[in-house]
Amino acid sequence: MALRLLAALVAAFFLAGCASKAPVPGPSSREPATLRPYTIKGVTYVPLRSAKGYREEGIASWYGPGFHGKRTSNGEVYDQYQLTCAHKLLPMQTKVRVTNLENGRSMTLRVNDRGPFVAGRIIDLSQAGARELGVHARGTARVRVEVEGDAPGAGPGGELPGPFYVQVGAFALRGNAERLFARLQAAGYAGSRIQTREIDGALLHLVHAGTFPTSAVADEARFRLGERFTGAFIIAQ
Repeated sequence: MALRLLAALVAAFFLAGCASKAPVPGPSSREPATLRPYTIKGVTYVPLRSAKGYREEGIASWYGPGFHGKRTSNGEVYDQYQLTCAHKLLPMQTKVRVTNLENGRSMTLRVNDRGPFVAGRIIDLSQAGARELGVHARGTARVRVEVEGDAPGAGPGGELPGPFYVQVGAFALRGNAERLFARLQAAGYAGSRIQTREIDGALLHLVHAGTFPTSAVADEARFRLGERFTGAFIIAQ
């Protein structure tokens, strides 16, 4: 996992460096990317703005090896060993209690991805979640999904409080990080910062655009900055 993370950070370094003369996207009030309608296989889905009171029953499936280490819909790196899930409509970061109606097992998972897009299925569990709920061996099971609040610490509309940042670059040379940092500040991201971390034995200078008061605002910034910096993702303070 550490090697994958290092590879992603190094890739971000090269992507940021290759187009250093292009302008940095400025702040915008556009709607968060994960709340916008989207179309898959000819079907258009309209994500919910609040998860409060949501409840449904249907077929759960799970996903793992083919997606492990790739980006989820909210910009995280998918880790099949964490207790997460994918849902077509619920807001990102929503916590849901999933109960396997075939064996009575129940547990809480966090929504961080979109799916499943197979007819008749209502939720995709991580491999870890599928094992805990007894779904892994069979592949599918009938479940009940119930939201536990909007999201941890969420305010009106289900938004998480911040501050949040969007990581847009990782550099071996401090000078490169400082140049990108200056460009972010000039573009209106006054709360941007540089953090130095040792990752798998390599010292990297991470550039974070910010700050953003809620997860929804950060997700919008990630979408906008991702058009310029491939692989941009959200981090909490």
